[in-house]
Amino acid sequence: MASNIADKNFLILGAGVTGLSVERWLKSRGGKVTIADDYSDAGIKTDGIELKKFDAVVVSPGWKLDHPLLVEALDSDLEVLNEVDLAWQLKSEIAPHQKWLAVTGTNGKTTAVEMVAKILQTAGLKAKACGNLGETVIEAVDQVDPFEYLVLELSSFQLHWAKTAQFHSSAILNIAHDHIDWHGSFEMYAQAKLSLLEKSEIAVLNADDGEVITRSASWKGRKVFFSLNTPAPGEIGVVEELIVDRCFVSDPMEAQMICEISDVKPTIPHNVSNAMAAAALALSINVPHAVIQKALQDFRPGRHRIEVILEKDSITWVDDSKATNPHSAIASLNSHLSVVWIAGGLAKGADMEDLVQRCKGRMKAAILIGQDSILIENALQKFAPEVPMVKVETPSGYVKGQADNSLMEQVVTHALSFATSGDSVVLAPACASMDQFVSYADRGDRFAAAVKKLVSHAN
Repeated sequence: MASNIADKNFLILGAGVTGLSVERWLKSRGGKVTIADDYSDAGIKTDGIELKKFDAVVVSPGWKLDHPLLVEALDSDLEVLNEVDLAWQLKSEIAPHQKWLAVTGTNGKTTAVEMVAKILQTAGLKAKACGNLGETVIEAVDQVDPFEYLVLELSSFQLHWAKTAQFHSSAILNIAHDHIDWHGSFEMYAQAKLSLLEKSEIAVLNADDGEVITRSASWKGRKVFFSLNTPAPGEIGVVEELIVDRCFVSDPMEAQMICEISDVKPTIPHNVSNAMAAAALALSINVPHAVIQKALQDFRPGRHRIEVILEKDSITWVDDSKATNPHSAIASLNSHLSVVWIAGGLAKGADMEDLVQRCKGRMKAAILIGQDSILIENALQKFAPEVPMVKVETPSGYVKGQADNSLMEQVVTHALSFATSGDSVVLAPACASMDQFVSYADRGDRFAAAVKKLVSHAN
């Protein structure tokens, strides 16, 4: 397809980052493009679109599976394409020696991908992180001077559609309930994640995650396990204060140090797991252990990922707005001993009861916001009725994306009434943000702004 674009008519479903990126690329090669999107001015409405006018359809990752236009396209004879496979076809033409590494999982994908890219760049390799973060895959491939390695963050949506792309090595970090509203069931969501195995030569798997272990058992390719426990031969794990390699060594009965646990910041369990997965991917392409240690020492996660925004009066204010599902919120809350928890938003079909049961001992109070806050409220009332709870309604006149920050200012004001010395106030919503905020980053920025205004500048 990449070499056969000129003068063909393409219909792109979705005017988001992926759709607009594909549009630019197709047009640059002479393709004729129409974008359909019912919710964006960048595309035309889907009503009345006649598929017979098009040669192919390109579907954006999060496009609803039951949308009538997509259902019609899948039932037709039209070729239904996706951005990852288009990028793979282009790579095969313009950068045949480029290797792809991939990371998926319910949580930790972005951090692990950025760690891998940092390690490869520290090793002097021409590498780029792309996919479900920042730059799209097709933009990363379409370079005059191609990268040697691309490190792809892949969502369950992208994996649902991808068929032809292939990876030298891939990591599956964890599998927990998320995006059930889109996939229809946890089983379908998990299958999308596990489909990455069939596209990979080497699989890097989390031995501490039961779903990953059980669901990968029948795959016959090369498996590399990582764990917070002592590693067996052929694994990466933890020995006392060290992360060690017993897989990519000449003698698996011996252990080679990758780094000290304290080299990983923040030094919390799930981030150490991210570092082990990243190290395994780097080792799969022969990056030396010492280079991995240097890169991890220099690496810091991106914003809104357990980001300490203020420490004042022995109270720590933490922005983990990226915790958009219960699994990631559990990891966040368990990183602190006494938490004033800020949560709520769009639950995406996830259940909140396990989260509350596992973390109730850490909760000093809960402040709830957003469309699906009732799910968290019900879980708290059922399993942690002793935890004080406040629901903050959307203020009158508040409009998503505009300057008014009264919603988060109310949240921070309530947090101040609960927090005392030794507490952490943690924004770990366990939900997506789009009901009240432009994005998880917007949610985190507004939280930080409210903390700066009401806490940092207070006497």
